[in-house]
Amino acid sequence: MPQKGPPWAHNSVGASVHTALRNWWDLPQPQRVPGSLSTLLRATWVREGYRDEVQQREVFTRALGWLEAYLAGLDPDFEPLAVERTVAAKTAVIAFSGRTDRIDRRGDELVIVDYKTGRTGLDNDDARGSSTLALYAFAAQRTFRRQCRRVELHHLPTGTVAAHEHTEESLNRQVSRAEATAQDIVAAEKSVAQGVPADDAFPTQPGPMCGWCDFRKICPAGVEAPQREAWSGLVLQR
Repeated sequence: MPQKGPPWAHNSVGASVHTALRNWWDLPQPQRVPGSLSTLLRATWVREGYRDEVQQREVFTRALGWLEAYLAGLDPDFEPLAVERTVAAKTAVIAFSGRTDRIDRRGDELVIVDYKTGRTGLDNDDARGSSTLALYAFAAQRTFRRQCRRVELHHLPTGTVAAHEHTEESLNRQVSRAEATAQDIVAAEKSVAQGVPADDAFPTQPGPMCGWCDFRKICPAGVEAPQREAWSGLVLQR
């Protein structure tokens, strides 16, 4: 595996916040008080990728504010069904698994909750179009043997929730797309084994996102993309 580029600050803050939330739900309910959040976040804080110590401290304070506002908006008696739980499913074509941020039980149904900390806000179309969330919902139904149709993106910087109610048909469409992708990958692997150059079997598709790629510097197709600073994906103005 080629060596990756330097760590990204937005990945650091995302990992830190996700871990702090996981540890929050691990606390006994009487200990889930606002005063514990600073300790939880500090214990999980990843310091890599920031421009300097000043920026790192600023982002820590901002992230702590996100957590305080987010958790203050939840029912104090709320208890998730599962936190960072791996769900899995198998079809005639593929077997897949993934780790959900949170699974809630609301009435007789399950809800997939995914935390987001990026600088871009999200809307219901993002939730509707997310293949990852749809596959989580499909797998959660198999894992827990309970209906799961609703998926939610909780954007902590803005305190907003983007949601979508899937149908059985829409979940099956997302699974079919994943199956088709898997079949394309298998076909490409077979062609490489038969002597087709890997670059032909797996052609690059350069675009604006190349600037965020960990392997931009060693990719002939992506190296022309403008280089991003390691901290350029941070939320700094909310």
